[in-house]
Amino acid sequence: MFLELENTAIALWVGTSLWAYPFLLSIHIVGLAIVVGIFSMRDLRLLGVFSSLSISTFSYLKNLAIAGFVLNAFSGVLLFTSQASVFVTSVPFLTKISAILVGMVLAFVIQSKLTSEVDIKTKLLAVVSLACWTSAIIAGRLIAYIF
Repeated sequence: MFLELENTAIALWVGTSLWAYPFLLSIHIVGLAIVVGIFSMRDLRLLGVFSSLSISTFSYLKNLAIAGFVLNAFSGVLLFTSQASVFVTSVPFLTKISAILVGMVLAFVIQSKLTSEVDIKTKLLAVVSLACWTSAIIAGRLIAYIF
């Protein structure tokens, strides 16, 4: 199934075009900067860093974070198609996807708990969220080096 995916027109375009893969990778990194930037700042704020920022600020940034995630998902799926059979057996790739899934679930859980009073459970979720995003970034970089 994954070999068939690699032989689709879009996958061949991504894999063989001089500009497609670098362009999609650039878009992927922009999406990553948006998503991880917003959620990391929010998590750090919940942990007491950047206390001058209002917690309510992150309610306004939720839609931008979702847009960044959509951009990441779109570019990520296209990048995946070009090497699907390699990625589905790649421990770093599977780790990255797992960390992203947990990170996104936590993002919505934490968003639903945003109030001026931050309890210990929310702080713990913020720590786990930061660990997920850090793991996703590290695993993503390792994909290029570890098969």
